[in-house]
Amino acid sequence: MKVQLAGIELANPVIAASGTFGYGIEFEEMVSLERLGGFVTKGISIQPLTGHAAPRILQTAAGMMNAIGLQNVGVDAFIAEKLPALARYPACKIFVNVFGYTVGEYISVIQKLNEAENIAAYELNVSCPNVHAGGMTFGADPGSLEFLVSSARSVTKRPLIAKLSPNVTSIAEMARVAANSGADAISLVNTFLALSIDIETRKPRLTNTTGGLSGPAIKPIAVRMVYETARAVNVPVIGMGGIMTPEDAVEFMLAGATAVQVGTASYADPRATERIAKGMESWCRSHHVERVASLTGAIDISK
Repeated sequence: MKVQLAGIELANPVIAASGTFGYGIEFEEMVSLERLGGFVTKGISIQPLTGHAAPRILQTAAGMMNAIGLQNVGVDAFIAEKLPALARYPACKIFVNVFGYTVGEYISVIQKLNEAENIAAYELNVSCPNVHAGGMTFGADPGSLEFLVSSARSVTKRPLIAKLSPNVTSIAEMARVAANSGADAISLVNTFLALSIDIETRKPRLTNTTGGLSGPAIKPIAVRMVYETARAVNVPVIGMGGIMTPEDAVEFMLAGATAVQVGTASYADPRATERIAKGMESWCRSHHVERVASLTGAIDISK
């Protein structure tokens, strides 16, 4: 069940996604963390953020919308208060999701994290609005994305993962920009921009008006984007978007993913990540797959 991801060996290809698994330690009484390949922390910024006012999570017909607003304790508190407890689980790799509103903020967070131990890699959340570019997200503008990834690459020796937004014209092109700028892996997809309206009050159901759509509804689109990205770049791809079952995870790997991230499923079932990891192993045994890594890109598109 082991896979290699940007020079990091994972016990299995299942990673808990950012924003759905807290700082990891909150799940230790429910999930055997060392039975996961790893987890991604919620986004970490240079200063603490309180996020958006409630309501900021909404159930949808086939998933959920959220507009949390990147609430987090800030990088200093994360290093001092959250990270030390995770040393108890050395087999579970820790990926720190990093974000900022300027390139300088990203760099400041990474520089502080560089001094900390037990971090496997950084996942750059490039879906944040770049205030120096009029609010356009880094991941929607090739020039901004190139500058951000190359700047982050210059200040750290740890692997960099660029987490891409699906809200672009060509996900493959943005992945190429990230890889050519120094990203060691690509993770996708982040949530789809969405809106839900209460027809009785005629007001948006989320206080932020719009939010990010995730869950089973987006899975076929996410699988297609992983497939396109894996064919466009020569770095590993981490697939996510609506994974609820072991079979969903296998589908992403066949499309080209080296590993997968499980997010929304954890809201319905806090043990979803461990359940999916165990289920993938059972699936591989029943289908005579000796190495789970052999599934990556094994889609048969012959006519």
